[in-house]
Amino acid sequence: MTAPVLVACAHGTRNPTGRRLIAELALAARAQRPGLVTTAAFVDVQPPTVVDVVAGLSAEGRPAVVVPLLLSGGYHVHVDIAGAVADAEAAVAARPLGPDPRLVAVLHDRLLAAGADPRDPLTAVVLAAAGSSDPRSVADVENTADLLQRDWAGPVTTGYGSAAQPPVPDAVAAARKAGAEQVVIASYLLAPGHFHDKLAGAGADAITAPLLPDDRIAAVLLDRYDAALPDGPGRPIA
Repeated sequence: MTAPVLVACAHGTRNPTGRRLIAELALAARAQRPGLVTTAAFVDVQPPTVVDVVAGLSAEGRPAVVVPLLLSGGYHVHVDIAGAVADAEAAVAARPLGPDPRLVAVLHDRLLAAGADPRDPLTAVVLAAAGSSDPRSVADVENTADLLQRDWAGPVTTGYGSAAQPPVPDAVAAARKAGAEQVVIASYLLAPGHFHDKLAGAGADAITAPLLPDDRIAAVLLDRYDAALPDGPGRPIA
């Protein structure tokens, strides 16, 4: 029986590097799983929309698993993507990529590359996420910060680009007020784009690169796909 199509559903960006890295993530997943059919969809900014992609596959009688290329479960996951699969009999939605220990490992590596010392109690990390008004998304980001804190001597806090509190600049200022001698922003974003560009003005001493490219993220993507399969070990989101 033919495996369902993996619909890699990203937010969407106008940044050309961001677009390339997201496309390469789907290609990396295909390279790790030869024969798997993948296609792209988006919830904002660029076409094709996830609604159109799922409807097109459904019209062709092709089953699909939509994997959110998103780091937490907010509006786009629980409304946009869930809505896109609701009326498609052979389509299901998987969990978002985060939280996941492998993403935390990538964050840790990006921090080291930026020159941050995980053994220094006076080096604070602000985990900078895009932000969402959905408390489930905020909880996912806080969970990721807690996982990162396990291997970091200094404080790890969170900041957001929009919708959630505190804004990244406020989180950086709070870390300095609490006694940090160095504040590093860990960019909890998949690729360059609007939110990553804003981090340069947040007042930190250093900013990490986004998570992509990294083969570990493709492995997470495939795990989310497998877990959402109707006969797989996991259960698709509602």
